Amino acid sequence: MKQNNKLLISVVGPTGIGKTKLAIEIAQRFGTEIVSCDARQFFKEMPIGTAMPDEEELAAAPHHFIANLSIQDDYSIGKYEKDALNKLDELFQKYEVVIMVGGSGMYERAVIDGLDKLPEANAENIKKLEAILESEGIAKLQELLKEADPLYYDKADTENPRRLLRALDIFWQTGSPYSELLNKSRIERNFDVIRIGIESPREVLYDRINRRVDIMMEKGLLKEASLLYPFREKTALQTVGYSELFKYMDGEWTLDFAVEEIKKNSRRYSKRQLTWYRKAEDIHYLQLGYTGEDLEKLLQQLSLLK
Repeated sequence: MKQNNKLLISVVGPTGIGKTKLAIEIAQRFGTEIVSCDARQFFKEMPIGTAMPDEEELAAAPHHFIANLSIQDDYSIGKYEKDALNKLDELFQKYEVVIMVGGSGMYERAVIDGLDKLPEANAENIKKLEAILESEGIAKLQELLKEADPLYYDKADTENPRRLLRALDIFWQTGSPYSELLNKSRIERNFDVIRIGIESPREVLYDRINRRVDIMMEKGLLKEASLLYPFREKTALQTVGYSELFKYMDGEWTLDFAVEEIKKNSRRYSKRQLTWYRKAEDIHYLQLGYTGEDLEKLLQQLSLLK
C-alpha cells in the first residue's frame, strides 16, 4: 500500500539479464531519471568490463552515478547511501517517480533500508584477514564466511575479497552474521519502493552471459584491463573480468583460459544473485523477451498508470 507521495522503482535481476534496457524503458514511460546502484559502474575507467550504459543509452534517459568516480577515489557504501539519498531528494522535487537500477544488491539495500547501524571497519581485524588472504588465498576467506554467515555467502560476490573482509570483520566485531545485522538495520524512508525484476531460464541467462563476455573482448576489454593493470590492487578492480585478465598478464594463465574463467565466474555470480532474489517476496517479474505491452500490463497491475 502506498504510504508516501513519491515512488522509487528499483529494477533488479542477475548480471546480464537486461536491467539497463528495462530501466530506460520505465524511465521514458514516466518521463523521469535513473539512479545507478551498480558499484562497479561508478568508475569511469571501467566502461567495457562493467557493461556501462553506452552514449545512446545515457542519452535515452538521464543517469546518475555512472562514471562519476575514478578508481583512485576512496568510496564506500556508506558514502553512496548519503549521496544517493541526497540525489533522490533532489529528483523527487521534480518527479513523482524515480528509477533505480544496478547489480549491487548491497547498494540497493543501502538506499532502500539503510546501513547506518553497521560498525566501521576494525583496522586490526582487517589486517588479520588480509594476512589470511595473503597466506592462504581467497578460498580460506570464502570458507570462513560460509561457516560464519551462510545466508550472506549465498548472495555475496565471493570472488571479491573486499566483500569477504567486510562481512568477516562485522562478524568478528559483533558476533552476529552480517546478514542478520542488515535485516535489523531498516530505516524508514520518505518514499515508497516497488521492485521490478526480469527472469529467464538459467540456461538462457548463462548463454547471454557467455555472449556478453565475448562482446566485451571484441570491444577491447583486454586493452582496458592492461591500462588498469598498474592499479590492480585497487578495490574496484578486485572483481570478475579484471582479476582473470591480470592473471593472464602475469603469465599465470593463457588468454583463452582467462576468458573462460571470466565466463565461469560471471555465471557463478549470477547463480548467487538468482538464489538471493528468489528469497525476496517483493519483486514483480517480467519474463526475458517481454514486450512493451507486457511492461504496460505490469505497470497497470501495480496501479502505477493513471
